[in-house]
Amino acid sequence: MNWKDYLKFDLKQKNKHKVITLGYAVAIIFAFVLSLTNNNYVEASVSKSERLDYQLIENNIAENLSDPESVYPSASIDNINGLFSMVSSLVREKDVQKNIEVQKGDTLISVLTDLGLDRDAANDIYYKLKEHYDPRDLKAGQELSANLTIDTQTDDILRLNALVIEPEIGERVVVSQNETGEYLVEKIKDELITEISNATGTIEGNLSTSMQKHGVPLRVVNKFIQIFAYSVDFRRDLRKGDKFEIIYENQVTTNGESVKSGDIVYAGLILRNNRISLYRYEDKKGNADYYNETGRPMKKILYKMPLNYAARISSPFGKRRHPILKDIRIHWGVDYAAPTGTPVLAGGDGVVQVAKYNGAYGNYVKIRHNSEFATAYGHMKGFAKGIRPGVRVKQGQVIGYVGSTGRATGPHVHYEVVHNGRRVNPRTIKASTGENLKGQNLKNFKVQVANIKKSYQNMFAQNESPKMAQK
Repeated sequence: MNWKDYLKFDLKQKNKHKVITLGYAVAIIFAFVLSLTNNNYVEASVSKSERLDYQLIENNIAENLSDPESVYPSASIDNINGLFSMVSSLVREKDVQKNIEVQKGDTLISVLTDLGLDRDAANDIYYKLKEHYDPRDLKAGQELSANLTIDTQTDDILRLNALVIEPEIGERVVVSQNETGEYLVEKIKDELITEISNATGTIEGNLSTSMQKHGVPLRVVNKFIQIFAYSVDFRRDLRKGDKFEIIYENQVTTNGESVKSGDIVYAGLILRNNRISLYRYEDKKGNADYYNETGRPMKKILYKMPLNYAARISSPFGKRRHPILKDIRIHWGVDYAAPTGTPVLAGGDGVVQVAKYNGAYGNYVKIRHNSEFATAYGHMKGFAKGIRPGVRVKQGQVIGYVGSTGRATGPHVHYEVVHNGRRVNPRTIKASTGENLKGQNLKNFKVQVANIKKSYQNMFAQNESPKMAQK
C-alpha cells in the first residue's frame, strides 16, 4: 500500500533537508574547485599520474579516512571534511513504509506506541481521529499502513507522515502531519461505479456453494437466501439439479476492482418444474420489497429459521424425550444446530421485550412484532451490540450469536414463535404481511419486470423447461 496514493502532502517541510543537502553538495564541489585553483603546488598542466593522486584523495575523503596522502594544503582538506560531515548528518533521514496487523488485545494507543511514537503523540492522534472514526472499532486482523521518517543510524522515528486505516472496503481514514507538527485527519471514499451482474446455474450440493462457484459473492448469496427464507425450506425443498437465477448490483472502483455488492434486482429459483421469481421494487417514498410478477409481496411476517444459511434441525417442535432431563415433554420451539458464534437474526421487524440470561434458556431474547406475534431465541452465546429491551430491530438484523448457554447439550439456537400468547410451530406459520402493489406503483413495477425479462431473455430461456413453457 503506497501512502502517496492516499494523500497529497505539502512536501515543503519533508523535503527541506533534501534541499539543504543539495546546497551543501554544491558547496563541496565549489570548495573543491576553489582549493584546486588556489593550490600553489599544482601546475596548470596536470599529468596522468597526478590525476590519479587527486582521485585517490577524493576517494579517501569520501571514505572518511583520517590521513589521506595529499598535496593539498591542510586547510583545504579540513574545509572539505567539515562540509562532508555536515552533509552526512543531513542525509540520515529516510522514509519507510510499514504495514501493521492489529493483534488481539491491541488498541490504537498500543499500536502507535509499539510503532515508536511517544505517548503524547499517540494520544493526540487518538483524539483527533475520534472526530471521524471510533478507534475502539479496530479489530484483530485489521491492517493499518504507516509512512514514517526515521533516523537511519538510530532507527528512531522522526515523523509520522501518514497513518491509513480502512474502516470498510472503499473507505479510508488518513492521519497526516502539517508543517507545524499538528496532526490532521481526512476521510476519503473511493469513487464507485454501479455495475449490473448476473448469474445462473444448477444446484449441486448446497445452494451457497453452487452460487459461489458461479462467481456470486458470499454476501450476495446470504441476501438471496434471506429473500426466499419466507417461502422456501432450503433443507427440504431444494434438490440436486434445481437451478438459481440472480441479477444484482456490483460496486466497482474506477480501475475495475470490485468493492462491494448492492441490491439484488431479481432472484429466481427453479424447483423441479416450479419457478419462483421475485423482483425488487422501490416506491417514491423509498420503501423497497420483493414481489412476484403480479405485484404480490412474497414476504412472510416471520422467518421460519433465524439463521442466514440452511442449518440442521437438531430438535423439532412437539413432543420429545428431553436430552438432559430424560423425560417426555413438549418442545415449544425448533432447535437449529450451528457452530458457536453464528449470527442469530431477528425473525421480523419489532421491538425487543427481553434480553437477559433466563434460566434454562440461557442468554435469551424476546421480540414483539405486532399485536399478534412475538418470537423468542434461546441458548445464545451472547447478545449483539445494542440489543436491549425497548430497542427496535429490523428483520434479518443480528441480535445475538449461537451458543450453548443454559440447559443445552451443544451449540444451537432455540427458536419460538408466539401467536396471541400461544406458542406455535415456526415451520408451519403462514401469516403474510405487506400490501399488494396497485395503481401507479403496479404500472411502474410491470414496466420494470418487462425490462428485466427483455434484457436477460437468454438467461430466462435457457432455464425454461418444456413443461413450464406449456403453462
